[in-house]
Amino acid sequence: MTTTSFRRLLMASALTPLFAFAAAAEPVHLTILHVNDLDRMEESGGQGGMARLMGVVNAERAARDNVLLTNGGDAISPSLMSGFDQGAHMIDLYNAAGFDVMVTGNHEYDFGPAIATQRIGEANFPVLASNAIDADGEILDGAVRTWTTEVGGFTIGFFGLTTLSTAVKSSPGSITFAPVEATSETIAQELRDAGADLVIAIAHTDLGEDERLRQLAAADLILSGDDHILSTFYNGNVAFVESASQADYVTAIDLTLDRVERRGRERFVWSPAFRLINTATVEPDAAMAEKVDGYLEQLSAELDVEIGSTTTEIDSRRQSVRTGETAIGNLITDAMRTAVGADVAITNGGGIRADKIYEPGTTLTRRDIQSELPFGNKTVLLELDGAGITAALENGFSAIEDVGGRFPHVSGMSVVYDPNAAAGSRVVSVDIGGMALDPGKTYTVATNDFMANGGDGYSVFSGAPNIIDPAAAKLMAAQVIEHIEAAGTISPEVEGRLQVATQ
Repeated sequence: MTTTSFRRLLMASALTPLFAFAAAAEPVHLTILHVNDLDRMEESGGQGGMARLMGVVNAERAARDNVLLTNGGDAISPSLMSGFDQGAHMIDLYNAAGFDVMVTGNHEYDFGPAIATQRIGEANFPVLASNAIDADGEILDGAVRTWTTEVGGFTIGFFGLTTLSTAVKSSPGSITFAPVEATSETIAQELRDAGADLVIAIAHTDLGEDERLRQLAAADLILSGDDHILSTFYNGNVAFVESASQADYVTAIDLTLDRVERRGRERFVWSPAFRLINTATVEPDAAMAEKVDGYLEQLSAELDVEIGSTTTEIDSRRQSVRTGETAIGNLITDAMRTAVGADVAITNGGGIRADKIYEPGTTLTRRDIQSELPFGNKTVLLELDGAGITAALENGFSAIEDVGGRFPHVSGMSVVYDPNAAAGSRVVSVDIGGMALDPGKTYTVATNDFMANGGDGYSVFSGAPNIIDPAAAKLMAAQVIEHIEAAGTISPEVEGRLQVATQ
């Protein structure tokens, strides 16, 4: 054997283990368990809630090496308990569940930025708020812009997006929200430049924003929330998931991560598979159930108190309160108007939340009212001229076709409107106290503090003089409870306060 041949043999012997190792390297498997819009700690109808979620998580963690638990936002509100502790119980339960990462949803800002930052500070896991900017131009205090984790030699980079509509759907105060597409494009590239193999956006974004993010494809995988839909999507380039709400379903995304050689270069490749897990089929985790029961006992002491009964049906279903006059809307606005002595009252259908029907003869409790009005809103009293009231009503009717939460419920007035007219031109007539509204006359208006700050698009309220401001105001729920207690028996009905114009 020549010297040259011997050297070639040595080189081949030295390199063979390296090539064999590369060829034998196995793909890495990662399972992401995603939920969103989970503010209800208890199950409902044998489905959802924290204990059943924990049952899923325990089984997945026992069966797989790499599991991440993610949340698409809306954790601290609008649950029953949040009316008392501003969502602290949900962060405690999330910590016990071992969430890995979540994004702020619009409801994380329901109690203002100070409470949002307090809840974020209590979390034992990173909370993403990549496009939530404070008055100093910084990311929301306590939140993180990005988060990365290593899985089997691969770097997974996360960032979080909160819907721009938070500005009108919630109470973020001085917090503003950068455009979701531009933020996605910028941060996804930053993560890739820093070495991320797979980039994931946790995005509490609406349907339109979801679609634009899919088309942009800056992130490889989008884990969404906000719309309460159950959806999976993959086009070979970008994957998308949203998991309904309240952990009724958990979406498991089984990711295969690998490196392959193509054209002389090593390249990262990945692929997803989806499993929809109905939590009705899962045994609740006993330890989590015990924690939930402890909080439910605290609630019972406060809420399971009878306050009166109804002789008529009361319908608080989402579709009903967001598209037309309802008995419950009339009940709530009558209580508000009476409590503060206003000429008229107006509240938004999106603030009525229990989504149920109370049959005639039902005994009502504090829990029922707190369930309907869980946000802790207060009744303020404003001064507004007739033109301003008309503008407010136009805003209220402007999103009927989208089943928008801004739909108005009123007391002290009757309104004729045309839902088929162009938005902004739907109010046909308004009567107040049996007389036609006077555009130049000043009226007193009872509304909730969220709307008074311009929430749900009611910007006309934000500059109106306050007679009773939020600092001096009382809880809407307390006023409704007192209204029912004073009557003993109530009979709210649909009276024609909101009438659709005849064609």
